[in-house]
Amino acid sequence: MAVTAALADAPVLKAARGERAGFTPVWFMRQAGRYLPEYRAIRARHSLLEICAEPELAAEVTLQPVRRFGVDAAIIYADILLPIVPMGLDLSFAAGEGPVIANPVRTGNDVERLADVEVEDALGSVLGALRIVRAELPASVALIGFAGAPFTVASYAIEGGSTRQFVETKRFMYGAPEAWHKLMGRIQRVTAAYLAAQVEAGAQMLQVFDSWAGALAADDYRRFVLPHQRALFSALRPLGVPVVHFGVGTGHLLEVLCEAGGDVIGLDWRTPLDEGWRRVGEHRGIQGNLDPAALFAPRSELQRRVDDILRRAAGRPGHIFNLGHGMLPATPTEHVQAVVDLVHEGTAS
Repeated sequence: MAVTAALADAPVLKAARGERAGFTPVWFMRQAGRYLPEYRAIRARHSLLEICAEPELAAEVTLQPVRRFGVDAAIIYADILLPIVPMGLDLSFAAGEGPVIANPVRTGNDVERLADVEVEDALGSVLGALRIVRAELPASVALIGFAGAPFTVASYAIEGGSTRQFVETKRFMYGAPEAWHKLMGRIQRVTAAYLAAQVEAGAQMLQVFDSWAGALAADDYRRFVLPHQRALFSALRPLGVPVVHFGVGTGHLLEVLCEAGGDVIGLDWRTPLDEGWRRVGEHRGIQGNLDPAALFAPRSELQRRVDDILRRAAGRPGHIFNLGHGMLPATPTEHVQAVVDLVHEGTAS
C-alpha cells in the first residue's frame, strides 16, 4: 500500500524520521486492552484469540483508544505469538497465566518439525484488521504494525509460556547452538515476511518487540541473537517505513541493540531518556519512557514525571512519547487522558 503525502505527514511518522512534528506525538504500548471498559465488554464475549481471528473485532479494539484519548497512533490489536501457531505450536491463553504452549520446542527434532508459513493465508486476519483500521483512521493518526523479535518468540516457544529465569531457553541456546540458530533463522524469516505483509496491508510504521532480550548478557546477545536481529532489520529496510526497536530491561544492551538496527530505539523507564538518547545517538529517534506504574500516581506526581521526560527530550525532533513498557490492566483511564493532554499541550509550538 502506497503511503500518500498526507499520511506521511502524521506526527508520529515525522518524529520517527527525525523531523519536527509541531508537538511531541504520544501513543502507549498496550493502549488497547484490559484497562478500557469498552474492551472488557468485548472480552466478556470473546477470547483473545477469537478477537485476533476476527478482523472486524480486532479493528474495533484497535480504534477504541484512538477515539477515547486522541493518541497519535493506533497499534494493531494482535499478539506476538500468533506466527508460531501456523508453524505447528499449540497456543492457548490460560486465565491469570498468560500464553501456554502445549508442545514447546526443546530439541533439534522439534525445530525440524516446524512448518513453513504462508503469512497471507495463515495470518490474514491481522492483515484484514489493518486494512479496516487504516480506512477508518484520519490521516494524522499513524497505523503501527508489530511483531515479536526472534529471541522473544523463541523463548516463549522453548519455555512453553512466560518465565522469569529463562532456564530452558538458555539450556537450549548453550547446549544445542546449531539447532538454536536454525530456530532463530526460521522465526526471523517468518517475522520478516509477516511485517512486510503488514506494511502492504496499511501499516505505516513497525515495532519489533524484543521484550525479553534484557535477560541476556551482552556477550550472549552478540553470539546468539545479534545475527538474526540484524538480518530482520536488514530485511525490513527496503519496506521504506520507520521501525522501532524495543526491549525491556535492556539498558546494558543499548549499544548492541543499535548495532542490530532500528530507526527509533524504545527505552524502558529504567534508563533516563537523555542518557539513553545520548548512548543510541541523536541521529536516531527515541521512544518512551514513562513508568507504566506512574499512571497510578496522584496527578501532581504524574505531571512531574511527564515534565521530566519532556525536559530530558529538550524539544529535539525525534521523540515519540510512550510508556517504558505496556499499559497495566487497572490503569485509570483519566490518567491516560491526562498524559496525552500534558504532552500535547506542553510541547505545542
